[in-house]
Amino acid sequence: MEKLHRSLIVTVLCFWFVVLAAGAASGWHDKTHLAVAKAAEYGGWYNAAGPDIAKVKAGELEATNHWFDNTADAAVTGALVLDQVKRYNDASDREGHLYGAIVASLRDYINDRKGGKYAEYHMAFCAHYIGDLSMPLHNVPYDDFSKTHHDANDGIVELSALNSIGLIQRNMYPIVIHDENDLAREIARIANIARGLAVKMKREGRDMTRDEAFTELSHSASLLRAVLSYAKEKK
Repeated sequence: MEKLHRSLIVTVLCFWFVVLAAGAASGWHDKTHLAVAKAAEYGGWYNAAGPDIAKVKAGELEATNHWFDNTADAAVTGALVLDQVKRYNDASDREGHLYGAIVASLRDYINDRKGGKYAEYHMAFCAHYIGDLSMPLHNVPYDDFSKTHHDANDGIVELSALNSIGLIQRNMYPIVIHDENDLAREIARIANIARGLAVKMKREGRDMTRDEAFTELSHSASLLRAVLSYAKEKK
């Protein structure tokens, strides 16, 4: 009985470790993700926060899709993006593979839809990852600065995001995607913009401003709108 009790305690502790680890670098909060999806005019915008909910049960299997721990502090390239695709849903990848997750989830959406399957949830994952792409601290090493400032920056515009769709749309711009190479280049470009802001924030020892956050969100919304258009053409 005592052995069973100890095993139960260990199981519970392990469960909570996974849950906490999965939420250690959660990305924009729910309403912010929904605002990006709505700004991009994604019909399933109400599902855009779902992938963060999935982390509670899927743990690292899902969590590693949401960030890239750029320990080399190097510029992101299209080649790096495509190299991450094979690591999608790989819980053992401690570096994370946000960029590859965008490409892989879009592939799953297109392939399942072509196969006559209900594919919408794959697009919901893709939309969420595209939202995480513009979160500056998801593109740099998860160091002491990132750990200290992460939660504040995740929620920097959470209270006003859904009332500020027009502000995001005002800064959106056209992106054209013809193939995965185009997509990879756009992912790398936005990742480097976000990474540049993260470096500046760390140098100045501060959080994002409200204006900076909405500018970042406009990059994600612009890419999501392009992805939706690209996916529509891949029937």
